[in-house]
Amino acid sequence: MGQHSVRGEGASGGAGTRRTSPDADSGTAEESGTSDAAAAAGSRAVGADGARAGRGAGAKGAGTGGGRAKNGTAKGGTSGPPGKGARGGGDGGGGKPRRPRKRRVLRWSAIVLSVLILGTAGAGYLYYQHLNGNLETDDLNLGDHRAPEPTPNSAGQTPLNILLIGSDARDSKENQKLGGAKDTFGGPPLADVQMLLHLSADRSNMSVISMPRDTLLTIPKCTDPDDGKVYPESGPRTMTNESLGRGGPGCTVATWEKLTNIHINHFMMVDFSGVVSMADAIGGVPVCVDKNIHSRTSEGKGSGLKLEKGTTNIKGEQALQWLRTRYGFEGGTDISRAKAQHMYMNSLVRTLRENTGLTSPNRLRKLAENATRALKVDPGIGSPLKLIGLGNELKKVSPERTTMTTMPFEYAGSRVVPKPGDAEQLFRLVRDDIALDGKGKRKPAKEKLSDDPAAPDGEIALQVQNGTRTATQPAAGGRASAVAQSLAGLGFVKAAPDTSASVTEDKTVIRYPSVELEGDAQRVAKALGMPLSSVKKSTDVSGITLVVGADWREGDRPKKAAKQDDSTPDSADALSGSDKKACMKVDPNFTW
Repeated sequence: MGQHSVRGEGASGGAGTRRTSPDADSGTAEESGTSDAAAAAGSRAVGADGARAGRGAGAKGAGTGGGRAKNGTAKGGTSGPPGKGARGGGDGGGGKPRRPRKRRVLRWSAIVLSVLILGTAGAGYLYYQHLNGNLETDDLNLGDHRAPEPTPNSAGQTPLNILLIGSDARDSKENQKLGGAKDTFGGPPLADVQMLLHLSADRSNMSVISMPRDTLLTIPKCTDPDDGKVYPESGPRTMTNESLGRGGPGCTVATWEKLTNIHINHFMMVDFSGVVSMADAIGGVPVCVDKNIHSRTSEGKGSGLKLEKGTTNIKGEQALQWLRTRYGFEGGTDISRAKAQHMYMNSLVRTLRENTGLTSPNRLRKLAENATRALKVDPGIGSPLKLIGLGNELKKVSPERTTMTTMPFEYAGSRVVPKPGDAEQLFRLVRDDIALDGKGKRKPAKEKLSDDPAAPDGEIALQVQNGTRTATQPAAGGRASAVAQSLAGLGFVKAAPDTSASVTEDKTVIRYPSVELEGDAQRVAKALGMPLSSVKKSTDVSGITLVVGADWREGDRPKKAAKQDDSTPDSADALSGSDKKACMKVDPNFTW
């Protein structure tokens, strides 16, 4: 699996692109403005010759196809026509003028990196192509089901969801040396680190959900696009980390979407050696332990991490040891490891924002080189400029508005399963773009009646789908047929069940495809006593479609929505990104 993943995909996914994704175009907004800004930076830095090169690379770079596949099967590439870089906000996150920031380190870093890429005639363009060739891409979603895209807010902005995957692949001597377990060499990789990063629509806050690697769930059917191999849907007690070996990271994305019903825009994956190279390039990240620690058992198990009590700046292989340590931290479980990973990520973000050393061209060149070699991404962010654009979106959020959480769970033997109630609550908060830090409560949208008059009830055709399945409950049997019958009793005689669809909705929703059906859809909502906010325009349907959600598992009418609790469950173990005092507790049996 994954043997033909593309390296060097261009910004437009031109000729030479081996694998594609239905969401390949979603990354163009993140790149917006980057080419022009980079070219401008280049012109300021190197004068007239550099300016011409900067403008040329900035204009042409977005249309350049990659050309070199991982195994050499997809050769060549084509250049698209010259043109201006895209403008506007990234991935739907525009809408308001930027406020002046006290710290402009990351903005300056991006400009310096752009200068390195585009700043000199010929050489700058070739260096961009070199970085572009480093990147490896893979399909975004290998399943049959996609979670619905979020509804834009009143300013037209949409959230951004990125799945971060840490692979334990031991398919190289370097990874084998870092990963241990020689008997797994060449075996299927496991997604041992899985974190969903949610960037709010207005870019004011960021939330992260970690899923323990030994979570038991159902992995959906996935198809490997390289060889066409179909991996059937697994049983309900399959470890989530096995998803990576069923066609690639796109199956891990499909697994998350099936469980959470959160639409995922992108993924980024890194393996053992990639973590080491990235940590070296950054120059180290401070972490804390409350006692001396040595992660090694009498049987030789453990990461080998050895630190003194207090704060230590870790990088390279030591950073990898920290991220892998289970034996030695209090509890000795995968949950303890997830907490340590949260602390590392929070510290990493603070380091990147505060480290003025990252304005050094040599340091930035090394970081750019290592980052593009270490990462495997989806085609939507499969170029250096798109990654810079994505970084510009992420840097808008301060550590104070960053919240790290772990999926609420309960034990099932030595493994874990999503905790009923709490897990779905956390997923809903992310789906509804509600900040996990409890700040900035959303204002309820004003309901607006359609200007389109509704047809008579008996002439309104609609389909009814059963979307009552949740992360912890199976679908309620026969709901589509039962609700269709109830609608017929209300006069909507053209209501029909659609039993072919497999959907998941936490709240009942009515979707319509075009404005001339809006009034009809609102009429159905009114007849059922549903708020107009539950009526949504969607290109995913061809006619009026009522999706019976998990809030309507029984009865003839949906229950009146009670005031929702929008607080983050205590079981999510939330950690603020601004917490500089966080320190891992050490198991006394692993001190020295």
